[in-house]
Amino acid sequence: MADEPPIVTAALIIIGNEILSGRTRDANIPFLAQRLNDLGVRLGEVRIVPDLEEAIVEAVNDCRAAFDYVFTTGGIGPTHDDITAASIAKAFGLKLVRNPEAVERLHEHYGADELNVARLRMANTPEGAGLIENPVSKAPGFFVENVFVFAGVPTIMRAMFENVKHMISGGATMRSRTIAAFLLEGEVAEGLDRLQERYDDLEIGSYPFLRDGKLGTSVVLRGTASERIDEAARELIEHIRYLGGEPVEDSGEAR
Repeated sequence: MADEPPIVTAALIIIGNEILSGRTRDANIPFLAQRLNDLGVRLGEVRIVPDLEEAIVEAVNDCRAAFDYVFTTGGIGPTHDDITAASIAKAFGLKLVRNPEAVERLHEHYGADELNVARLRMANTPEGAGLIENPVSKAPGFFVENVFVFAGVPTIMRAMFENVKHMISGGATMRSRTIAAFLLEGEVAEGLDRLQERYDDLEIGSYPFLRDGKLGTSVVLRGTASERIDEAARELIEHIRYLGGEPVEDSGEAR
């Protein structure tokens, strides 16, 4: 029997006081979760940390030891509170240096007259870091070992990700099916317990919803083997019908 594909995991660290204050709504989590899943990488944890060096260092060191890949967003701009590069350098015990290649890219983009001291801060990286191309605004991201550092602006973050995806080696791809019915979560709970016991290789979650004034429940089945998901889905559909519900395939986003 062929070896099972490995399980490859990732964490996302979102850096910025503006996210924690509610001033800015993060839009990067759904994109990164889906794109990583497409590559066979499971997003296992998301942390949101303030613009504080000790918080960033702790989160990076925790996550890079626990996950195969770590991605950070935010804090690599030209202002005083953009401290991600310095914090990543400290986490790895590296010097923060002005990267000559990054300076060249910024010079080509801004020209000598507009490349001021503030903008040059965007050329600072940990010593030895590799650069991540930024086709949108040219200020590059960077990577050190398994930690990839992106801008927080969604259009730039997505472009940066596309430029490093070839460096990511995935494993088993997570697949899912969602079955919904106008039944209360408490009505289907006992059957889900038994279903989870029989299919302990799957993740089974239930999520209540309100649609057209009616309460219902979506059940999400997630795993790496499509046949196992389909088997569990057939049993779930039988259970819902036994309870008097009408099961439907739900195209809503799995949570």
